[in-house]
Amino acid sequence: MGSNATADKSADKSADKSADKDKSEKSQGDNTETHEKVDIHSLHGKAKAPALQPFTFERSSKLFARALERIPGGVNSPVRACKSVGREPIFMAHADGPHMFDEDKNRYLDYVGSWGAMILGHCHPRVMEAIETAVRNSTSFGAPSRAEVEMAELICEIVPSLEMVRMVNSGTEACMSAIRLARAFTKRSLIVKFDGCYHGHADSFLVKAGSGLATLGISSSPGAPEELTKLTLSLPYNDVDALREAFAKKSDEIAAIIVEPIVGNAGLITPSDEFIKCMVGLCKDSGALLIYDEVMTGFRVAFGGAQELHKVKPDLSCFGKVIGGGLPVGAYGGRKDVMEHIAPQGSVYQAGTLSGNPLAMAAGLAQLRFLKANKPYARLGEITELLANGLKEIAAKEDIAVPLQVTHVPGMVSFFFTDKPVTDFESALTCDTELFGKVWRGLLERGIYWPPSQFESAFISTVHSKADVHETLVAFEASLRAAIAKDK
Repeated sequence: MGSNATADKSADKSADKSADKDKSEKSQGDNTETHEKVDIHSLHGKAKAPALQPFTFERSSKLFARALERIPGGVNSPVRACKSVGREPIFMAHADGPHMFDEDKNRYLDYVGSWGAMILGHCHPRVMEAIETAVRNSTSFGAPSRAEVEMAELICEIVPSLEMVRMVNSGTEACMSAIRLARAFTKRSLIVKFDGCYHGHADSFLVKAGSGLATLGISSSPGAPEELTKLTLSLPYNDVDALREAFAKKSDEIAAIIVEPIVGNAGLITPSDEFIKCMVGLCKDSGALLIYDEVMTGFRVAFGGAQELHKVKPDLSCFGKVIGGGLPVGAYGGRKDVMEHIAPQGSVYQAGTLSGNPLAMAAGLAQLRFLKANKPYARLGEITELLANGLKEIAAKEDIAVPLQVTHVPGMVSFFFTDKPVTDFESALTCDTELFGKVWRGLLERGIYWPPSQFESAFISTVHSKADVHETLVAFEASLRAAIAKDK
């Protein structure tokens, strides 16, 4: 699919002809592959390995050299540096549909998707049109606008656990604000989080965190006061016994559990049913709040997020990424009796100059309305499963036989080079990160932009096609064969 606008034409046909705003997002073309049976072997089993692309990275290298002079590490977010996969970062110039194009005009199939924000792919016509319309009215008001009200109403409609919601500017800000609110509401200080989960870079969260900290091998961050981090209990993910023990000892001190209900920041790790039930039960019995950090999973793994899949109504939830259509955004919300403590209705202070920014609201509303009308999640799940099963089958081939664990949920996937099931951060750390780096570099040279870290999930969009999966699997097999051949 070379162009989102082209690829989306059939999906948008009925939308363009409808006068009703909500119905105008409706499309019959978006689910054309939903019920089609797919044979993985027909996709990649007999495919010829592609030759390495004649890529050059001269412009990216020059930009990186300039960046190093003025930007710490040459990037504005650590994982982008590509240090853990053994190369310099690639500087992107533009993107369309499932593809990104770098400064040297190399084209890539994109599995980063702005770290999950681009669920409809890059430059989706509905989102771009909404931004272009909104920007004509001003980039920011510093006063309330209609779009903020419509966004709050729509999010609360989609997510039943939300009775009120506050817009902010990032996932970090949403999570930081949620734990402040939980502490104020419960009049307790301790927060429980889980090893490998990343809730942003606020001081309270930088204890055994995932994402860039895991990528760079940093267990916690200097500058986060020990007195503050002592108020955070970090436990092994999926460990019911450790969780019960913590509550048995400190239940009257614990304000909240904050959790990635499906971990994306240590690679993709899914929760056990027992773990979910344990968290819900302990919070209910103790009076602690359950906070679902759905910055990654919200409106992606299901329209109502992971809490829809788990059939759970957390006390508070945090969102980002998808609700901004690629623009800076965050939100936190939940029970009305809790949210009413936020200023100016209550005394828990939180504010932001650009909170509810009209451009982010316009982009997010367009994306959410399109998702609501088209319901692409069945097909998104099938495409993700097709990719995940293909990765497993390649690694299991007799002449490859590399231990590989693949985890996936609709729209997200990770692979780990290990023979141990990945159920928590400790088991994720058993994987062969050196082999991952070699395979990542091979994928890049074959036109696949996979997240440049073992400890980040990959993201699939609704415009990734079966042909894109085929291209990816062929590149993966060639890259893996080349990597293990070098080791022999």
